[in-house]
Amino acid sequence: MGEPTPILWQPSPDEIEARNLTAFANQVKQNLGLDFGRDYQALWRWSVAERGAFWREAWKFIGIVSEGPLDPALIEGDSFADAKWFPEVRLNYAETILKWPDEQVALAAVNETGARYELTFADLRAGASRAQQAFADCGVVPGTRIGAILLNTPDSIMAMLGATSLGGVWTSVSPDFGAPGILDRLAQAEPEILLAVDGYTFAGRRYDVGEKIAEVVAALASVRKVIIVGTDGAPDESTPDIGANAQSWDDFLAPYGPAPMTYARLPFDHPLFVLYTSGTTGIPKSIVHSAGGSMLKSVGEHSMLFDLKPSDTAFFPTTLGWMMWNFLVNYLGTGAKIVCYDGSPFYPDTGRLWRLAAEEGVTVLGLGSSYIEACRKNGFKPDEDLDLSAVRKIIAGGSVLSPEGFDYIYQHIANDVHLSSGSGGTEIMGCLLGSNPWGPVRRGELQAPALGMDMAVLNEDGQPVHDEKGELVCRSPFPSMPLGLLGDDDGSRFRETYFSQNPGMWTQGDFAEAIADSGGYIVYGRSDATLNPGGVRIGTAEIYRQVDKVEEVLESVVVGQKWQSDVRVVLFVRLQDGIELDDTLADKIRATIRAGASPRHVPRKIVAVADIPKTRTGKIAEIAVRDLVNGDPVSNREALANAGALDGFANRPELRD
Repeated sequence: MGEPTPILWQPSPDEIEARNLTAFANQVKQNLGLDFGRDYQALWRWSVAERGAFWREAWKFIGIVSEGPLDPALIEGDSFADAKWFPEVRLNYAETILKWPDEQVALAAVNETGARYELTFADLRAGASRAQQAFADCGVVPGTRIGAILLNTPDSIMAMLGATSLGGVWTSVSPDFGAPGILDRLAQAEPEILLAVDGYTFAGRRYDVGEKIAEVVAALASVRKVIIVGTDGAPDESTPDIGANAQSWDDFLAPYGPAPMTYARLPFDHPLFVLYTSGTTGIPKSIVHSAGGSMLKSVGEHSMLFDLKPSDTAFFPTTLGWMMWNFLVNYLGTGAKIVCYDGSPFYPDTGRLWRLAAEEGVTVLGLGSSYIEACRKNGFKPDEDLDLSAVRKIIAGGSVLSPEGFDYIYQHIANDVHLSSGSGGTEIMGCLLGSNPWGPVRRGELQAPALGMDMAVLNEDGQPVHDEKGELVCRSPFPSMPLGLLGDDDGSRFRETYFSQNPGMWTQGDFAEAIADSGGYIVYGRSDATLNPGGVRIGTAEIYRQVDKVEEVLESVVVGQKWQSDVRVVLFVRLQDGIELDDTLADKIRATIRAGASPRHVPRKIVAVADIPKTRTGKIAEIAVRDLVNGDPVSNREALANAGALDGFANRPELRD
């Protein structure tokens, strides 16, 4: 056992009493006679031991609109995959999202130019109702799949809510994907209706995508209706001919005025969203999520763990190609106002998102961990005119935030915020590990397992352990487990992916450590990217955390290279402008890793590259680099935001000896 992880922040007694989680605990005490005090671990243990009771109370607390009894909350079969949640309940996702008072502000929309407008919930319902009527007359019924190649704007939200109010199944990608990347995803979903923009603006530059959309439409035989959403800056007559079934969004809605919304109340496990994994190891997996599970898990976490209230303004920059867009829209389920930003997080400079948060009075600020790390490396510090005093919580998403990232937030951004880093994502529509509103924030730790998630770390013998690295698993069913994968009719691929390694347990692929003293967790990287030199398992994050201390290094990627019947650790570094990798710098990097981790973490080879490949959500593409280094084909370059960066890793002479 080493020294306890330093505490960087902890809530005051008054802050604890003001938390939504405290109100939830009081509800449980009143309804069930159970008093957990303000002990998160005690509440968590009950939430996994009495899963049905916990999720039933969560349903009541967040106020999901439904009909039918909440009992039984859970019917368990012989296996994890046979659990059935709330079988007597009927609900509609859009009905809960749109339930708030007419005059309450629902969102603010902002783009790169600073253009801005607001919509109330009355406005949002009016737009969703027009979309609902248009979709209904277009033949959308429960189960119809609607595909979207859209931007993070109110039109996208209104279209999604209009479609899902009818029981439609929504799936989306970002227009910055190439046509093959779009088709890798939408061809699996086989949408009948396709919405697409005519272009987008990013970092001050306009991109017209008409020809790409035409290529996608020509390849999707399932599509019977195409709707083009116009964007600012589109040239006249810029949209090529994509068939007689194409229509503009304005013309599609023109016959319909705002009308009272109706909602198709459907079973808990009716499909709602099809989301896609990053696809760095092959064609992206298409994850089918249920309406009940998506809402109960995601909105429940927003309320109880992220403490979102109707008085909050919440922001998370995202595109429709990332599950964080669904995450952002689900903020509305708590009554919070959201900020939709369409544009580059670095335009015109690194501080763009911080300024936006200040201008909008954001109280709950979500940011990609990669953005926070970039700000840290770039030396960004708020100036005196940047008022972030309204921010009380920062959520670091997309990947686990490094300990240095924690330091950066508390030393240079704000020393009085609740900072949460989490693990979970696309596969479960929420967190496995994340926020504890009652507990302290410790440097580099994820505070606690999410409520209702029976988390543990298993050693190589499959036994739960603390203070020892191993495989992160969830040992009991949870309501947002996917319905399955598209194209996997017998469920064999789904079971192989998530249950074969540890039968009867959900295994998503994180290499982690459960900390006995704090109840928190440390995540060391993806299990399928761990290094095994000499048979010793090393998490890649352990090396990144040391390399990040070296000022000359902007970013890095570390992989295992097969070498002489073993594996050797190879570190690729992208250096600051004007810096070259010489023996002195290489020795400094090795010494930093040796001192901060151990001698076995020290790479055998250090190689400079011009760029580091990343997925479109900002994660380092370790597996793609590993495949190149070992002479294996890279499965899906379209999954990468900067696929050209891979060229710097192939056939490196430094790796031949």
